[in-house]
Amino acid sequence: MKSILVTGCAGFIGSNFAPYFLEKYPEYRLINLDLLTYAGNLANLKEIENNERYTFVQGDICDRELLEQLFNRHDIRGVIHFAAESHVDNSIKNPGVFVQTNVNGTFTLIDVAYKQWMEKPFTFKPGYETCRFHHISTDEVYGTLGETGLFTEATPYAPNSPYSASKAGSDMIVRSYFHTYGMNTVITNCSNNYGPKQHNEKLIPTIIRKAVNGENIPIYGDGKNIRDWLYVLDHCKGIDLVYHEGNVGEVYNIGGRNERNNNYIADKICGILDEIRPKTAGSYKDQIRYVEDRAGHDRRYAIDATKIETELGWKADENFETGIVKTIQWYLR
Repeated sequence: MKSILVTGCAGFIGSNFAPYFLEKYPEYRLINLDLLTYAGNLANLKEIENNERYTFVQGDICDRELLEQLFNRHDIRGVIHFAAESHVDNSIKNPGVFVQTNVNGTFTLIDVAYKQWMEKPFTFKPGYETCRFHHISTDEVYGTLGETGLFTEATPYAPNSPYSASKAGSDMIVRSYFHTYGMNTVITNCSNNYGPKQHNEKLIPTIIRKAVNGENIPIYGDGKNIRDWLYVLDHCKGIDLVYHEGNVGEVYNIGGRNERNNNYIADKICGILDEIRPKTAGSYKDQIRYVEDRAGHDRRYAIDATKIETELGWKADENFETGIVKTIQWYLR
């Protein structure tokens, strides 16, 4: 049985990944380290809480002593690192927390892994040669796009918010441990995820919640900001593939090839709700309201997923129109 440390599993993506991973790989024991900040919710992991191959530990990735204890106690042989502060609005109000968690936390985690797995640069301890550190990042590190073009793995970093800057910093730390110490690292940069278990603050859950509660549905600015939308389970399958088959030291962009602007998202969700849970009068679209734009709001993100598609054979199973129906049905339940 091989023990793997997965950080931040009580959050949105991690809580979708953990049940998928445990079901697919009976040879793994999964240790979930999560601080349970506002974005973490153990209710997201109800289906695995009694799984004998799953262990939850509440704690901070910045706590070096705790990390060392976990690596020693469980003989950790791999890390998949989800844990991060991720809400852009919060990063604008309180950027220091993002630097602490995303930059310092990632450094502490990979440094502990390095010291546990390796004797010196480019020399693994016997039996630890296959230990891998997989860092989960975001397409926001690349900045913003014009009306055309796509982010590739070669796109220069140009983060525009404290959140994306902190994620860019964490990416650079992981990169440095590959080049300087010869660690077995991979990085994945994903586009906007959506699906079950996402925190209420995010766009799609907000639209659904506000709609069914009869409240105004807030859309930033003119609603024409474009994102590439990726169904969360498709992202989990991509992470699994990169962790097991990705080339050492490489970066893989995972995107859904589903560019949609916020106006379309709101209109589509309201249209589906009109069909499956109609109001007594009028349409949910009547509740849409435009609000003051977010500071430094990037106009467009879109990922070119050619590398992971061609090298590893990944592709998204859901397009936005199928994934959003599943998502709405989950939230209504």
